[in-house]
Amino acid sequence: MSSAARAMDLMMRMADENVHFDVCVSSGLAGALQECIQPGDIIAPRALVLEQNRAGAEADRLEVDDVLRSRALEHGARSSDCLFTTNRVLVKASQKRECASRAQSVDMESFEIVKEAQAWGARCVVVRAISDGANEDLPIDFNRILSTQNQPSVGKVLLELVKNPKALFSLIRFGRQSQRAASALAGFLDGYCEALVVGEPQQKAEQVAAR
Repeated sequence: MSSAARAMDLMMRMADENVHFDVCVSSGLAGALQECIQPGDIIAPRALVLEQNRAGAEADRLEVDDVLRSRALEHGARSSDCLFTTNRVLVKASQKRECASRAQSVDMESFEIVKEAQAWGARCVVVRAISDGANEDLPIDFNRILSTQNQPSVGKVLLELVKNPKALFSLIRFGRQSQRAASALAGFLDGYCEALVVGEPQQKAEQVAAR
């Protein structure tokens, strides 16, 4: 989440009178928390909630732009009430079930992206493709394979496979499943972002930032 916040802050600070962002589309992969959402689905949640690490703290909640979300639904995205943003990968289906009462899906960055973009005055929408189902365990613990720069480390992936060689086939299957979801999302965004630019008032050129 901290990486997402820094990236969005840098992007918005680059803005000047000639380059600005009126719309921010938070896009990428997400996991399903409820069975009503399946791998490969493209979702447009109405709201975002942030995981709270302090006991008893009220959940932070953000709403996306109604018009931008409606356009996503018109282009074929599935309606979703809420997306849960957490700072860890939910590896086990049991972990997903624990969070299912909060939202229908989960990711690791949308809340911070939308929060930062809204602070700069941009209208925001979230469009995510589902990479893994609610009852699906991930093949390896992805929390253990990140480098100090929060990037996947090939060496750490290989180490996890050495510990559990049987996970290789599940990892390949998950990779293909994620690739199909990402490809579907890319196709959706091509049409969606073009429709946004065409549909907006032409008083000034609108830059659509897909992050």
